[in-house]
Amino acid sequence: MSRHTWIARLFTAAAAAVVAAGTAAAGIIPASVTVTPEAGNFRWQYAIVLPTDMKLQAGDYFTIYDFGGLVSGSQFIDPTNSSAGDWSMEVQKAGPIPAGLSPDDDASIDNLVFRYKGGSALTGQTGLGNFGAVSTVGTSTKTDFTAQNPQSTTGDLDRNIIDTIAPGVPPVVENPTGVPEPTTLLLAAIGIPAAGAARALRKRKA
Repeated sequence: MSRHTWIARLFTAAAAAVVAAGTAAAGIIPASVTVTPEAGNFRWQYAIVLPTDMKLQAGDYFTIYDFGGLVSGSQFIDPTNSSAGDWSMEVQKAGPIPAGLSPDDDASIDNLVFRYKGGSALTGQTGLGNFGAVSTVGTSTKTDFTAQNPQSTTGDLDRNIIDTIAPGVPPVVENPTGVPEPTTLLLAAIGIPAAGAARALRKRKA
């Protein structure tokens, strides 16, 4: 059975341009996002990269904000990633937000937080592996991605923000106007015969 996979190549080039311009340093970034149908839902997988002149040590983290339609307990770190055991996975309604950044963060939608807890630090350009979660939603919307980790040469803490995509909010299915809900139909089924019986009883008394 074949599966259809959609891949959205993201904003690595834009991040590189920011670094080249000297306006900010780009820390941990999502290099690409893959969305794959899975058992009626959708598996969202983010390929995460540690750029050159960056360091990853215990306590560093990155956040994908407003991940709509999250299937509870579905967060994952690709098992082919040799450092999978060095990460923790959290779900928060708000934050965390690195100091000095202002991501769009809807407190009613889940955020995915991946925090490094490895005993050894990683330095330089490194593919950190694939991270993500399963959503009931397969359509994407623009969202924010933030990360906090130090620069390898200076040790200064780097806090970066970049655009990425995530599943949107699941649509609300409303009852069409004029179409009775099941509960309404049940009450009508009970009430109509009862009303007819009452009228028949009144006629007999008359």
